[in-house]
Amino acid sequence: MIFDAEQTFTLPYPGPPADALAFVRDPARALGRLRFLRDLRAGEGGVRGELVVPLPGLGDADLPFHSLLSLTPDGANLIPQALSGERAWVEVAGQARAEGTDLQLLPALHFTFQFRAHLATPDAQGWGGAAFEKMIRAAASRTLDRVARELPGSIQAALPAPPA
Repeated sequence: MIFDAEQTFTLPYPGPPADALAFVRDPARALGRLRFLRDLRAGEGGVRGELVVPLPGLGDADLPFHSLLSLTPDGANLIPQALSGERAWVEVAGQARAEGTDLQLLPALHFTFQFRAHLATPDAQGWGGAAFEKMIRAAASRTLDRVARELPGSIQAALPAPPA
């Protein structure tokens, strides 16, 4: 099974353009407040972590992801990497740009994220298997949609406080 979700949004940055550029190039800082991400790590090898999918009656399923971080002149891109040996994983792609050099205006941060969850489920046998597959499909789809909806607020919460 494959599920997709995406989100595009713009936020004002409460500081100078150079700081805005540093912010969009630091995924651990920008994404650190997203409550559905666990064990977020960013370094030379890219960005890694787990997307937490709550499954009713079964607890949480962790969908690992790995994305390369590619710096651009005005920001950064996340390039998803396939994970082998996993029954369930998620591709996280994204583009982040800082725009604005006029000292009279706040810089703008532009974000676009795409999520694609890959879930391998056992063959659905009988109505019980089909019901289980339907439950997994609904939970994964809801979680991806929630992650996409919560991104703007979570990144906004990670921004520094505006100067007094």
